[in-house]
Amino acid sequence: MTEVRPTAAASASLWERDAEIAAVTRAVDTLCADRSSSGSLLVCQGEAGLGKTALLAETRRIAEARGCTVWSARGGETLRSVPFNVVRQLLQPALVSMLPEEARDYLGDWYDIAGPALGIADPGERHADPQGVCDGLVAAVRRLARREWPLVLLIDDAHWADQETLRWLAALAGRLDETSALVVVARRPGEATGDSARHLEAVAAAGDHLATLSALTPAATAGLTRTTLGAHADAPFCREVWAVTGGNPYETVELLAKVQDTELEPVEAQAGELRALNRSARGGGLVARLEQLGVDATRFAWAAAILGTGITVDLVARLATLNRDDAGRCAELLRSARILTAPDPANGQVPAGDLEFVHPLIATAVYNSIPDALRTAMHGIAAQLVTDSGLGAAAASRHLLQVHPDDDQDVVEQLREAAREHLAVGAPDAARRCLERALKEPPLPEAHARVLYELGCATLLTAPAKTIGHLRTALAMPGLDGAERVDAVFRLSQALLHNDQLEEAVRTVEAEAARTPEGPVRLRLQAAQYMWEGIHAGETASPGRSARLARIAANCTGRDNAERVLLILRGFDAMTHGESADEVVDLCDRALVNGRLAPGLGWTDTEWGLELPMMLASAYAYTDRLDRAEALFTEALRAYDTAGWSGGHLALAHAYVGLGHRRRGRLKEAEAALRESLRIAERVGRGLPLYWSAICNLVDTLLARGHVEEAWSVAEQYGFAPPYPSTIVLPDPRVVRGRLLLAVGRTEDGVNELENAEKAAASRGHHNPVLVPWATDLARALATEDPGRAARLATDARRHAERFGTDTAIGEALRCAAALETGRRAVRLAAQAVAYLEASPCQYEHAAARVEYGIAARSEAELNRGLALARSCGADGLVRRAREALGAGRVSG
Repeated sequence: MTEVRPTAAASASLWERDAEIAAVTRAVDTLCADRSSSGSLLVCQGEAGLGKTALLAETRRIAEARGCTVWSARGGETLRSVPFNVVRQLLQPALVSMLPEEARDYLGDWYDIAGPALGIADPGERHADPQGVCDGLVAAVRRLARREWPLVLLIDDAHWADQETLRWLAALAGRLDETSALVVVARRPGEATGDSARHLEAVAAAGDHLATLSALTPAATAGLTRTTLGAHADAPFCREVWAVTGGNPYETVELLAKVQDTELEPVEAQAGELRALNRSARGGGLVARLEQLGVDATRFAWAAAILGTGITVDLVARLATLNRDDAGRCAELLRSARILTAPDPANGQVPAGDLEFVHPLIATAVYNSIPDALRTAMHGIAAQLVTDSGLGAAAASRHLLQVHPDDDQDVVEQLREAAREHLAVGAPDAARRCLERALKEPPLPEAHARVLYELGCATLLTAPAKTIGHLRTALAMPGLDGAERVDAVFRLSQALLHNDQLEEAVRTVEAEAARTPEGPVRLRLQAAQYMWEGIHAGETASPGRSARLARIAANCTGRDNAERVLLILRGFDAMTHGESADEVVDLCDRALVNGRLAPGLGWTDTEWGLELPMMLASAYAYTDRLDRAEALFTEALRAYDTAGWSGGHLALAHAYVGLGHRRRGRLKEAEAALRESLRIAERVGRGLPLYWSAICNLVDTLLARGHVEEAWSVAEQYGFAPPYPSTIVLPDPRVVRGRLLLAVGRTEDGVNELENAEKAAASRGHHNPVLVPWATDLARALATEDPGRAARLATDARRHAERFGTDTAIGEALRCAAALETGRRAVRLAAQAVAYLEASPCQYEHAAARVEYGIAARSEAELNRGLALARSCGADGLVRRAREALGAGRVSG
């Protein structure tokens, strides 16, 4: 590279960065060219001191010169435990500058979800869903990008960003096609671990790799040396500057500044002094230089490093126990020594403060130089100062996390309050850290179990296995009594359920119920036991369970939530067993209040959880009351969207909305909803029950559409194969898998899978032929090979269908019987199937019956009616079958 100095506006650290600056310029020009253009992401990597910050500063200069709005933020090594710290730096100033009504207007429905995380709105009473908050922050950027176009976002030291910010950044990186903004991220490689590293890898994978910065060459170092010290700097001296610094731009600039300060002549004879000067500018040498400034200046620098952000002279003075005048003099000394500096307004979005460290390397060196005991004590004082300033327990918690345990109950209570604040803004990991630290204090014996219980609640959504351990320990200790103990038992059973330990969940509530006297508390535990047993897909049901549940529910009128829960459970149980559909609907209707879910039993209510309304809606869906089922599924989707619950709850809501569409025969709409469910479920994690709901329904819908190859591809891609989850999945995955195998020509495997479905259904007493339609599928598969068994299966299916009594169940049984017959008997049975399914709300099954009847009766009119219905459903396979029959000339008018 040439030794010619870069433009005057450029930093010295921009030597040999022409390619990177050109890439930035192209990205900015592309952004500015079209308001509707997709966003882009540039990622710059490099070790400390190689010029990442300088490159971001040059990006700002280029962008602002083209009229861009530029916002920036920086991670901090001591601030990684502060949730949403970096994203707040980035977005908060712009939102705070708006009137509250204007900010609410721009963020819309996301205001109450993302606003608390950004510190511009008060949090709600319930725990915020982390994924919902993340999605809300992505939406906030998208809307702000439209308002502030062209918008450039700069994030420095991303390796030190808090985990919540990195989660948001990874999500934003994956959706920049919807956001017209340029995002430039600078990070050191290898600094982050765990989830933070995973998020950074996702960011890197989604962006364009701007550069992995390297050290300066000897030629560039010589050019920089002569530009700084004068053209008379000789070649041996310049070469030694490069050798001493290794070409690190930051160290080179600092060393040259020391040369200027000492008035060292830049000639070969003086080159031997460079190594000593370099040592004094970094690491231990920097600490020694700091100590030379005096005790007060050292204490001031230590206090600034403890605070890390929002460094004001007044606050540092209080922390360092200096008077205001002395603190002001120390600040000037540290500015002159290039340790602290005034924040550059051009760098934008930094927390309010008078000072910041010149470079993160200096901040780290100063922080690490504080004696351990003193550092701990200063964090304790800083926590008190933050609390006294009215910034809240959450703001003080990062300091309390660094304080040694000392049996201080005030610290325990502060950390518990901080955890509550973190949960309210969607930062459960931060809450977990606070509660884990509170346990080390430790709490008083009478409070210990409650802290463990709170810790279990904090980890319920993110770490079910840890939740199980915390809640078990809490329940084994004194301190949790009455309703609080029952709530802990219920949450433990939920965690066991989510961790695919359903049998243990059942045993947990059963054992607690046995120890609890008669009354509402015991009734809740019994209801929980019946609920978990009701969704258990194990080999056998507990003996007499359904009979006991029926006896209890027979006396329930729905006067309170405990009775309503039992009515829903009884209705769902009766539906799965294929009892009278009218009785099922009557039980479910009695559980409603004015046709709606009762307060406390809603989709976002936490006392019972989402499983209960899902069971209610499913009971309606499989008893041909699709209007009621769809109203509940749609209400779930709206409730979770409004509450900002974008994780497993929303995935299940989309899956069940898809199920409603599938039952109606709206197959295209079903596929769209189920693909969205699967997208969210993938984000939550494979193998969970909600994941099975998404993939099983999607495969079933693709088969109904006649997209067999795509159904097989989806099943292979997402692992739709045994082993199956321990919870019930609707529709039955064994039946859907069996249908899939039959459809792709693996007849023997398909028959085996359907026979497995038969065994599982028999062991559980599940005889609803619509919910678990193994018999009709198996009968069709065996029609040629074993017609006798096929006929018996069809007869049993019809008997169960008539017992259940819905038009869909009877119509589907008649369709199967017709498929096994020939001649006039086949035509008569097919006509009966059409009559029942015409009265059913399930239009796909009606269309299939019409096509089959048209083929059996050789009726062009019936085939055309079936063809029209198949088209309206999006059933491409049925459309092809009807057209082939019409085209073959085997029909009459």
